[in-house]
Amino acid sequence: MRNSDSAVAITLEAFNRPDCLIYGIGNAGRQDDGLGWAFIDWLEREPICPKAELLRNYQLFLEDADLISQKRRVLFVDASKSLTLQSFSLSREAALMDFSFTSHALSIPTLMATCQTCFDYLPEVWVLAIRGYEWELKQGLTGRAEINLDHAIAALTD
Repeated sequence: MRNSDSAVAITLEAFNRPDCLIYGIGNAGRQDDGLGWAFIDWLEREPICPKAELLRNYQLFLEDADLISQKRRVLFVDASKSLTLQSFSLSREAALMDFSFTSHALSIPTLMATCQTCFDYLPEVWVLAIRGYEWELKQGLTGRAEINLDHAIAALTD
């Protein structure tokens, strides 16, 4: 799935289990980089996934491989700078050790490959990428990013 015009392959209902994790990545102090956190904020206000573990962080860390090794299904939510993305995309992610990580950040595929290597287990991983537009040091999403967040929420709750 690439845009909000497409039907989604999975809804939030599938994540309403204690063995599921919904992980918002970003920084609410950098405008649209806060989209992942805004999604978690919305879930905390709505009774959509009360059984799922909800988490927000600035980036992924090596220790998150242990965290996801204990889950059946994981949804990562992050802002996207992709100019080809109209509103949002929802896709399954595959493990891939890309060696682009640093001591401060990992990609989702590298995190998955680390989980698989260290724990001989890989949960079902989905990525919700929501298009953002502005990334300055400033609180609050842009209006266009809020619309994209709304589109993603509507698609995942239908």
